[in-house]
Amino acid sequence: MLLIKGAHVVDPQVGLDGVYDVLVEGERIARVGEQIRTPEGAEVIDAAGKYLVPGLTDIHVHFRDPGYEYKETIETGSAAAATGGFTDVATMPNTDPVVDSGEGIRYQIAKGDAAGLVHVRPIGACTRGEKGEALAEIGDMVAEGACMFSDDGHGVQSAGMLRTVMDYVRQFDRAVACHCEVRSLTEHGMVNEGRASTRLGLAGWPAAGEEIEIARDIELCRLTGCALHICHISTAHGMELVRSAKAEGLPVTAEVCPHHLFLDESALDDTYDTNLKMNPPLRRATDAAALREGIVDGTIDCVVTDHAPHALHEKECEFEIAPFGVVGLETSLPLMLTNLVATGKMSWQRLVEVMCVNPRKVARLAPVRVEAGSVADLTLIDPDASFEVTPETFAGKQHNSAFMGAKLKGRAADTVVAGKHVLRDGKLA
Repeated sequence: MLLIKGAHVVDPQVGLDGVYDVLVEGERIARVGEQIRTPEGAEVIDAAGKYLVPGLTDIHVHFRDPGYEYKETIETGSAAAATGGFTDVATMPNTDPVVDSGEGIRYQIAKGDAAGLVHVRPIGACTRGEKGEALAEIGDMVAEGACMFSDDGHGVQSAGMLRTVMDYVRQFDRAVACHCEVRSLTEHGMVNEGRASTRLGLAGWPAAGEEIEIARDIELCRLTGCALHICHISTAHGMELVRSAKAEGLPVTAEVCPHHLFLDESALDDTYDTNLKMNPPLRRATDAAALREGIVDGTIDCVVTDHAPHALHEKECEFEIAPFGVVGLETSLPLMLTNLVATGKMSWQRLVEVMCVNPRKVARLAPVRVEAGSVADLTLIDPDASFEVTPETFAGKQHNSAFMGAKLKGRAADTVVAGKHVLRDGKLA
């Protein structure tokens, strides 16, 4: 039994925005109210001055298990998630072997359950081996618990193949999450094409390489009626395409990463920092500004991390040969709090929507609410906790962060997953 006392509860789903006590019994919330008497034997959290929200959910992470456990495992990735305040994470299928069958889904769920830290929600591949040639075992994966489908990492290059995928996935009420990249335009690209590529003498990755495929996939959404989720959107024009599709009533959603919100190509300098190499790349400052507006005004639905751990030796090399990707689970919430909430640009209610409510809707996960009877997946946030991002900030295996050295304010203090207190006062239980 757990009693969270005096927290500022924010949950727009049930109209809460004030100071309450929350009593947890077993895996569920037993009561929400003012001045709840402490039951005998209950663990008590003094939450005065802190914010309690439904458990944060990240629907785009890479835990590298199976096949690349030297980068991350489901256990270490779960530790990173719990430290960041997340109760649910959706794992991308680009492992070795690729998660393209029910067996792969079962494996990841079992490993997540064994770790006992967060709910692991596997995403199944769209095509066998993510090769874009033959349909993966969609029905089998749905039966075993796949929450979405994606060939993330390169995307389905054939429009005909993606149409087949969407026709099939639609029957199971799941979304297809598309990594939008026209490989014939982006091949060999390292950084945003334009000033960054010219200044650094690196091959350019044009914005059109993302935007053309966003437009194509929206047309396939219109054709098939399948829910389409645009992964890690990075350009203003790509966002406008999503806005138009939504205005038309198409089932299109989109996500954005903190590095595309709060960094741009000007961060790249003659140090050639490989922790600033990600796919899609950092874009123009005007793109980042537009994305910040889009996440506040509702055009973009979710904040995700695209948590992509790489070993130190893989990143400590020439920019051209370093792998794409950065970690982000431990810093996502602090970055949102520091840059948007604390500055008054985003409300706490909107923060809950983009980091809990909407991600769960996109991934077809049952809603979590701060009300009696709901599963006790909860995140307690200390808005005044100040810290500098250092290698010690990270609970996962790697620390290839784009925000190393940043000074942030606000972070998860406690994480409760199905009634289990997995993060206590910023430390894993």
